[in-house]
Amino acid sequence: MLLSLYGCKLMTPLPQPSTMQAPRTFLERVDSVSVGGMPVRQFFSDPNLVALIDTALQRNLDLAIALQRIEMARADILEREGYLLPSVQAEAIGGVRRYGEYTQEGVGNYDTNFSDNINPDQRMSNPLPEYFLGARSTWEIDLWGKLRTRRKAAYTRFLATQKGRQLVITNLVADIARRYYELLTLDNQLEILQRNAELQKKAVETIVIQKQGGRANELAVRQFRAQLLNTQSLELQIKQQIMEVETQINTLLGRYTQPITRGYPILQQSIPEKVNVGVPAQMLRRRPDVQQAELELLAAGADLQAARLAFLPSLNLNAYLGLNAFRSTVLFSPASVAYGLLAGLAAPVINRKGLKAGRNRAQAQSMEALYAYNKAVLTAFQEAALNMRTLENLRNISELKSQETQELQQGVSISNDLFMAGYATYLEVITAQRTVLAAELEQTTIQQRKFTALVDLYRSLGGGWE
Repeated sequence: MLLSLYGCKLMTPLPQPSTMQAPRTFLERVDSVSVGGMPVRQFFSDPNLVALIDTALQRNLDLAIALQRIEMARADILEREGYLLPSVQAEAIGGVRRYGEYTQEGVGNYDTNFSDNINPDQRMSNPLPEYFLGARSTWEIDLWGKLRTRRKAAYTRFLATQKGRQLVITNLVADIARRYYELLTLDNQLEILQRNAELQKKAVETIVIQKQGGRANELAVRQFRAQLLNTQSLELQIKQQIMEVETQINTLLGRYTQPITRGYPILQQSIPEKVNVGVPAQMLRRRPDVQQAELELLAAGADLQAARLAFLPSLNLNAYLGLNAFRSTVLFSPASVAYGLLAGLAAPVINRKGLKAGRNRAQAQSMEALYAYNKAVLTAFQEAALNMRTLENLRNISELKSQETQELQQGVSISNDLFMAGYATYLEVITAQRTVLAAELEQTTIQQRKFTALVDLYRSLGGGWE
């Protein structure tokens, strides 16, 4: 009766620990829908980027690894289901035993040979052969649901691996998009440097002529040439970065290095005026990492329940059916048919440290899964809120930087005119050229950061895995 009461206590499902709840809105902003539900082909307007993503989904090696993890989890389910069914093995056994003459078996077999109740085929020799041909079966009856609970844990982890595959896809789409926009930015910066290099070459030619005419000195010539060399050096650095980014994209696409087809320049790429973010509840339902963490939490809870049920008695059935004889000549006779059935109820009584260790380990893993889920929820909300604000701020920064660049470009034109008229020094001209060059490069970088923030917002809202 005490054992039954203890078993009822262990079979009671464990209460789920409290999990972290996300706020109702993103920083007091509420949208009816979220861009996280938009397909990749609809969210990204550049067909070249979409083509790269399609290639990556077919050939990316990380995605192939994630598929194999799903297959391993599927195999775990099949293994757990097998434990619920009886195990049957076909056996063919042959052996020989010699009994000592001063043993119970030896004396008994010796006396049996003199009995009038046996025929010559039943007389035993010493050594005594042994033959068995048949089947044996073992089956643990799942009285308390321990095996079913373990199967539930395996199935939940299988679902978690599918979410893990979706997470790989989401990150893969975001990585390719980031590097693609980085490549467009580098192309634009290279064009800016090449254009400025041509202007600086003409400036060097002009200052050399002015030196010959006595209107400039050698120091001015050196300064203009140094500025040209610096620009040419930046060109080579940008070309190296382009090679590196192309290599990274090709690696994500699962292929060797080859040219990457580009679309419009970064400054001509369109970006949505408004991006709907929805509500946090939509984000949590779509983000694969949050869903994966939740499934892992459920699986850990099932493992803990199974570890508690391991303390209860287990009912095992053992059976065999076959032909058994100590003479090969009579092995296939009807009289050699043998069968047996044994049922046993076993429960741990003394030295249950192993079971306690397993329970404590499962409990710690369950708490770890809870903290991982809470962390995933917190990270998801923080990422979405941060990327939303970052995108809005970068829009304003981009507008101001565009105005600044226009003003500096006009300043370069004015400084050149003043220098030719003798109202400005060559240092003022060089400073104006350097300033506008830095502003133009920074403008493209800000444009890249806008697209990066847009991609990160799309990913943080759970978009991309469809």
